[in-house]
Amino acid sequence: MSRSTTDPTSAPLPGSNLVTDLRRLNTESEKTQLQLVQQLADSGDSGLETLMEFLLERSQQPSATVGKAYRLLRTADTAKAKEFCQTHFPQGVVPLQSAQAIDYSPLQDLLIQQDFQAADRLTLEKLCELAGETAIQRKWIYFTEVDGFPTVDLKTINLLWLVYSEGKFGYSVQRELWLGTGKNWEKLWPMIGWKSGNNWTRYPQEFTWDLSAPKGHLPLSNQLRGVRVIAAMLMHPAWTEK
Repeated sequence: MSRSTTDPTSAPLPGSNLVTDLRRLNTESEKTQLQLVQQLADSGDSGLETLMEFLLERSQQPSATVGKAYRLLRTADTAKAKEFCQTHFPQGVVPLQSAQAIDYSPLQDLLIQQDFQAADRLTLEKLCELAGETAIQRKWIYFTEVDGFPTVDLKTINLLWLVYSEGKFGYSVQRELWLGTGKNWEKLWPMIGWKSGNNWTRYPQEFTWDLSAPKGHLPLSNQLRGVRVIAAMLMHPAWTEK
């Protein structure tokens, strides 16, 4: 494997070993952690074993780094990595909690596969399930239904997006960006790639369905119906409750 001689995150530290790499995975910035996870996954069996140890240590703390480590192990072409994921994390690394017994495992699978377009469609379906039978039939939600969404379910959906997108996507990401604009929607839309000039981004062909998308690009909300749904989502108590 070729390594850059100018990027310090792309080369191992002198004397790099399991202990050294685990320390870096726990202490470096998230950006550096994500780069190191990729480096370890590309370095062969020893790197994959380091990622396994890391996941066992951090199994109770889902994060963007944990999500990327798990995803790379799950897709690694080695029997040991596949057996490890099946034995220790058969359902993924995000606890699929729901106050309404909704099954979020299909959403987790799509996000692990990085099928963000299908995951976006399924997210809307899950929100309709939360809203009830009428919303399921109409296939979209009213803003008045959002307040009744259980905090635990919104946190599960958000964490799934956050963990499996390397921290780029999720309602909490959109909320942070929105607050950073002073709650100015017209500043938010181009920032997250939903509008260019006076033109709304066309669904689905003009949206970006991979990690090259702007931060906060996904999941989508239909702004052609106005901002009330996304406003209700970003102001839900889920994001301020401990």
